[in-house]
Amino acid sequence: MKRKYILIGLLLSTFLAAIEGTVIGPAGPRIVGDLGGVELLSWVFTAYLLTMAVSTPIFGKISDLYGRKPVFVIGSVLFLLGSVLSGMAQSMEQLILYRAIQGIGAGALTPVTFTIIGDIYSMEERAKVQGWISSVWGISSLVGPLLGGYFVDSLNWRWVFGFNVPFGLVSLIFIIKYLKEQREPRKVKIDYAGALTFTVGVTALLFGLATGGQQIAWNSPLLIGLLIVAGISLVLFFIIEKRAEEPLVPLKLFRIRDIAYSNVASFLASALLIGLTSYLPLFVQGVLGENATISGLVLAPMSISWMLGSVLGSRWIISRGSRMTSLIGMCIIALGAVGMAFINDNTPIFVMLIFNALYGLGFGFSFSVFTIIAQSSVNYDLRGASNALNSFVRSIGQTIAVTVFGALINLGIVSRTSSGTASGIPVTQEDINNLLSPEKVHLLPQELWDELRHVLGGSLHVLFIIMAVIAVFGVVSTLGLRSKAPEPEEV
Repeated sequence: MKRKYILIGLLLSTFLAAIEGTVIGPAGPRIVGDLGGVELLSWVFTAYLLTMAVSTPIFGKISDLYGRKPVFVIGSVLFLLGSVLSGMAQSMEQLILYRAIQGIGAGALTPVTFTIIGDIYSMEERAKVQGWISSVWGISSLVGPLLGGYFVDSLNWRWVFGFNVPFGLVSLIFIIKYLKEQREPRKVKIDYAGALTFTVGVTALLFGLATGGQQIAWNSPLLIGLLIVAGISLVLFFIIEKRAEEPLVPLKLFRIRDIAYSNVASFLASALLIGLTSYLPLFVQGVLGENATISGLVLAPMSISWMLGSVLGSRWIISRGSRMTSLIGMCIIALGAVGMAFINDNTPIFVMLIFNALYGLGFGFSFSVFTIIAQSSVNYDLRGASNALNSFVRSIGQTIAVTVFGALINLGIVSRTSSGTASGIPVTQEDINNLLSPEKVHLLPQELWDELRHVLGGSLHVLFIIMAVIAVFGVVSTLGLRSKAPEPEEV
């Protein structure tokens, strides 16, 4: 077994799964301009994140039953199929469906990658390899927005989904050819009931929030029915999880103080992360009138400072403890969030770069601490479940946030344009789509464009204020952590 080729395959798959979360950000406005459906933009992100969140723990258990290689192959094929189909989508609805397929594939790749590393490397070697994996995530965060902006401006937004296919094929070939398993399957019970009730409940809730007051009236029987289904499904989910032998979400871990509070903070920080990467490009392109490359460049400082924060946070948690280290991280995030709440269409780009750098430094501190808490607060037999819970909470935080934030922006635009612009010019959905498309924005009369970009800017301004409030709650949530470094606890 040639481990270096297996590692290359794993690094490539990690790069593709990681970059998919950032590369699409600068392409969002262009996709809307081409396919229309600005009210559905958040679902391009939500579909991917939701299916990845639900499928991750399921595929992790399937790999124990049938081996790592079959799960990796299935995940790669689904991810690449979703990528190709997404690049060929002819409507926003098709793109959302294909992104869901892509998310299922990512849900298989993410857990099995770390499992394979644990299988083929000794304890002493894993720290070095995990460092490489972490570096790939950092590089992906930096390259993703820039690459996405370049493809959108120089080629076409469809290349955002297509460029990763050759790398994915190389990764797949290396794993198929060089990974030789000596499988010792253990008997596991997959929580299908939990996965089903959670998927139905969260999907119904997110769909209701995204369409309420826009496509569907709040007092509509359909919307009320959706929210009832969501409520019943989520109640059933918690009942099932309390009784399941191997639950999708091990609720007993929340009895551990550090895990409980760190997961709350992780949920809030993840919401801020997806809000920043999804909607700041919208501000740069739609309000400032810059191109996709510039919108990707604005996010670059976050990625650089993130890597610095990760290194410092990992070291400080031992000397300064969980509470102080994570508190420092969340306070830095709050500084960036509050600063972003004051930007407007006259704000220089370099000011946004500074606020993004603060965001990234705080994210690096915080997420590294939350990961170490998940790894170190339980004994070996619960470590996998604790890490899966941490990943699950982060995914759900992003999934819910991108939907709620998208609904807030859409409501803001609708409320500001329902009776036309401030000067009485009527506004159509096509006008909104044209505003977000660099190729079509010239079709708008100058006066209408100037008014619409202020409409979009006002809606995004409200969102950035809400994100600042969330950041403050994140700071408060870290106060519940213990002051010392994490250590295993019994549950």
